[in-house]
Amino acid sequence: MNQFTLEARHKSVLIGAVILGVLCLGLTFLFYDDELHSRFWSNYLHNTVFFTGIAFVSLFVLAAFTTAYAGWHTVFKRIWEAYAFFLIPGLVLFLVIIAGIWGHFHHLYHWTNEADVATDRIMLGKSGFLNKYWYTFGTIIIMGTWIFFANKLRSISVEEDLHGTTDYAFHRRIRRWSAAFLPIAGFTSAALIWQWVMSVDAHWYSTLFAWYATASWFVAAMALTIMTLIFLKSRGYYQNVTDEHLHDLGKYMFAFSVFWTYLWFSQYMLIWYGNNGEETIYFRTRLDEYRVLFFGNLLLNFATPFLVLMRNDTKRKFGTLVFASVICFFGHWWDFFLMIKPGVLHTTHEALAHGAEAAADAAHHGGFTAGFTIPGLLEVGTMLGFLGGFLWFALSRLEKAPLTPSNDPYIEESLHHHV
Repeated sequence: MNQFTLEARHKSVLIGAVILGVLCLGLTFLFYDDELHSRFWSNYLHNTVFFTGIAFVSLFVLAAFTTAYAGWHTVFKRIWEAYAFFLIPGLVLFLVIIAGIWGHFHHLYHWTNEADVATDRIMLGKSGFLNKYWYTFGTIIIMGTWIFFANKLRSISVEEDLHGTTDYAFHRRIRRWSAAFLPIAGFTSAALIWQWVMSVDAHWYSTLFAWYATASWFVAAMALTIMTLIFLKSRGYYQNVTDEHLHDLGKYMFAFSVFWTYLWFSQYMLIWYGNNGEETIYFRTRLDEYRVLFFGNLLLNFATPFLVLMRNDTKRKFGTLVFASVICFFGHWWDFFLMIKPGVLHTTHEALAHGAEAAADAAHHGGFTAGFTIPGLLEVGTMLGFLGGFLWFALSRLEKAPLTPSNDPYIEESLHHHV
């Protein structure tokens, strides 16, 4: 079967997941005792960043493989084309955060408080970049550019299916657009990662952070791709996707889990060795007050995938591959939780502080805080809602074109792929 149809019962499951996510967000907003609704807004930001990043990385990988003359992925490249289109709802989701910045509906970012910025030398020095204008227009323009490239690559790919010729004119166009996108993606994604995630801890910075966050997105994208393909194969689709293709996806998931760990260690070790208070506070806070998150991050995202996927044959067994993919997907969602939540909580404490005693408590807060110290059921439910929305949107796009691009010049190489 080369034409995918999203069955009614699967639509119902995905819509049910979305309803669950909306319900969890609603309960978080109504019942979490915080006048700034920081748990609600941080859950919203966390999942918006995570799933938008998966869409971006899918587009980036598609462009990178095309530019590198890779052909092995061609048989299932429609999956990544469909994932990339989640950039559209991703932009809409970010517009809500942007409206919250302009309307002072939330306090996710300390730099949005102009009074604090005026008296803070560090934030004042960063104010040329960390401001609502840069956040707003940077997000809209850059994500708009990404959406333009996603639509261009997809439209040419579908056109190639319909009117492909032996001179490969359509594929040359795809390669030119892909090559143009790569440098744009490299520079602009770093700028948005700094804005969306790193600036949650406004006093802190790391030159490795954009690489680190992108590697986390990449592993999550590979994990979701594997699970999607195995699900579709179980429904009778993609029978031309073999163990060889899944083996390569498993290798990417394994390799970038190790690469993520390398970036994690490099960032941690260099900041620890430099012993600069402005930088070490990021890890000091997470080590002292978020030990379960901190060490759980390494267990989920390095130890487990390393031990499970190190053997060559485990990347060819569907059960083991799905298990590792679930762990990696959840693990990198956990990773973004750790990147975002402590900074938001600290900013919230400062915003709510009144008097010297409260201000001192804001500078060093300990103990358990629901939805921040560790993900709770509301956080997991919200993630499932976003996941349901992501898959519903992507699978709906998958219905609109043949699953296998029959006129792609690399299709025969992909169909006979062997490693």
